[in-house]
Amino acid sequence: MSIIDIPSRRFTAEFSAMVDKLVAVRTKDGREYNGKLIGYESTNYSIVLSDAKDSAGNEYRRIILYGDVISEIFLIEEPLDLGELAKRLEERFPKMVKYYPESRVIVVMNRIRVTEKGVEGSGPVAERVKDIFDDFIAKAKAKKPE
Repeated sequence: MSIIDIPSRRFTAEFSAMVDKLVAVRTKDGREYNGKLIGYESTNYSIVLSDAKDSAGNEYRRIILYGDVISEIFLIEEPLDLGELAKRLEERFPKMVKYYPESRVIVVMNRIRVTEKGVEGSGPVAERVKDIFDDFIAKAKAKKPE
């Protein structure tokens, strides 16, 4: 079993949190691409972008960029405010919500897990948490200028 240090786990968690978000990528030779990060390969951080555009305005359905050509990756899309969502869940489930900001996870009643990607769990409580999550997402999108 290998031991991964905490900073490496945090890096991986932050990188994983960028999946399904809009990013800007700059390559070592200065080319730039904007698109939705839909996947990555963890050993060399090669990435896949969908619905991407380059700096010249060319559009691509999919782009695969190998990790050794990438210089920088920037998150363009605002991450979900999980702290605010945790407060909203706490109103409905007093003293049953734990928020772990370093891993960007909310746990409700020690069994329902909430991340930016959604709600993991089943049953009536999980359904209620999902309703609150969906409402929170809808209101967050309504506030964003298009």
